Amino acid sequence: MSRRRKGRDVNGILVIDKPQGVTSNGILQQVKRLYGAAKAGHTGALDPLATGVLPLCFGEATKFSQMMLDSDKAYIATARLGVRTETGDSEGAVVEEKPVPAELSAEVLEPLLDRFRGDIQQIPSMYSALKHKGRPLYEYAREGIEVERPARPVTIYQLDLLAVRANEIDLAVSCTKGTYIRSLVEDIGEALGCGAHVTALRRTMASGFTLDHVHKVPDLEAKRELGESLDGLLVAPDAALSMFPEVQLAGPSLVSILNGQPVRITGQSLEGFVRVYGSKGFVGLAEAITDGEAVQLVPRRLVKNSDQRKA
Repeated sequence: MSRRRKGRDVNGILVIDKPQGVTSNGILQQVKRLYGAAKAGHTGALDPLATGVLPLCFGEATKFSQMMLDSDKAYIATARLGVRTETGDSEGAVVEEKPVPAELSAEVLEPLLDRFRGDIQQIPSMYSALKHKGRPLYEYAREGIEVERPARPVTIYQLDLLAVRANEIDLAVSCTKGTYIRSLVEDIGEALGCGAHVTALRRTMASGFTLDHVHKVPDLEAKRELGESLDGLLVAPDAALSMFPEVQLAGPSLVSILNGQPVRITGQSLEGFVRVYGSKGFVGLAEAITDGEAVQLVPRRLVKNSDQRKA
């Protein structure tokens, strides 16, 4: 006999403005309780130090968490120059201090920052959640064990210098998944010859959502205390999938997809994931595979309650 899940069926995405000093999972559990949701997850953790855009997925939206995790991100970071820490941020113990270059200016920094724009190789921090032999690297780091980490390719689409102070700089970064801002700041500090670490980090974009879309947990709590429903704040799962082209299906083709069967379509040039819609809305994700002069759509992630078989 299967165990009955606690909580109610809640489906959609809620974008939270994560505050500093709490974990992403801690925020997830708070919001999950507020919704009384049976199933929820986040789409990539932010460090406790970090704030900003944290999309939470509920119910059917969790099927698309990996796609959201793989999306591009954007941040604003403050780097303290002249000080290196164990963790690459202000939560770690200081391991080295060096004088900051006296002639620190945009003219000096811009050519240096240009080295880190575009496709680069980055060695992940030992204090990251990347796993080695089934354990996150930060567990080894806390035990004083150094694990060899191969450099990984990432792309820095944007690296703008926002401000320069005596021993700090502010940077705007837009990048691919898997980019570690702490490692980027440490590498910039190394190139300057004085070291650096992150003192503030705010994620401004993830999965296509920006700070314009965020909600604050205290505001959610206030609404609940007033007896107001929070369901209207949720956005549909496909709101995070706009990077994929859209395909409209009807009749037998739609029925086949809904039954988990591939369908062939003609007259469209498609490759990779596509968003599938019927007359009643979003159906799910399919993978488009070229098949001669046609395209085969193979269902990969379908949402429940998409009963459009009579469309």
